[in-house]
Amino acid sequence: MGKLTLYSHPFSSYCQKSLIALYENGTPFTYRHIAEDAGAMADLVHLWPFAKFPVLIDGDARVAESSIIVEYLDLHYPGSIRMVPADPKAALDVRMLDRIFDNYVMTPMTKIVGDAMRADDAKDPAGIADARRLLDKSYAWLDTHLEGRLWAAGEQFTLADCAAAPSLFYADWVHPVDESHANLRAYRARLLARPSFARAVDEARPYRPFFPPGAPDRD
Repeated sequence: MGKLTLYSHPFSSYCQKSLIALYENGTPFTYRHIAEDAGAMADLVHLWPFAKFPVLIDGDARVAESSIIVEYLDLHYPGSIRMVPADPKAALDVRMLDRIFDNYVMTPMTKIVGDAMRADDAKDPAGIADARRLLDKSYAWLDTHLEGRLWAAGEQFTLADCAAAPSLFYADWVHPVDESHANLRAYRARLLARPSFARAVDEARPYRPFFPPGAPDRD
């Protein structure tokens, strides 16, 4: 395989999802920083016309979408932490949870963040109300799901946790997890203490002033 290059931004939730997988297994890669590398975005547009990041380059392979990047690493650059279980049934559970965190936590969180960037006359209060209701429903389901579990899919850290970490990190900033959801709050704290995610969080600290709704003074 070729030398890995990741086009990424440290404050992006989906980029953090991919970075966690790289950091978990100590996988060597070149970091093309979208904000600090003057030519990174132009190169990314040439490589991937949708110009969305993260994108992983491995020789002639161009791998887009964070879930696929994590699975690609698992397949071609396996380490001590396997992100998707070899057992097909267990793998389905991990992939389902990955979609839950992306679609039912990350997506409504992103809706709230995006609305904060809109002009007052372009805001979407009905859409924001829907996003908050979805987060409440997701928090409640996850709190029950996590009962007796160390990580999202059980005892092993997986792709599902790579998705959970940034989605819950930012979601709690814009719509705090209620204190009644003790399992979910404890799980978020475990994710923050995980060295791979702690590293991603630290790398993103300089960009907190740019968080549109305003970053809380915690985490």
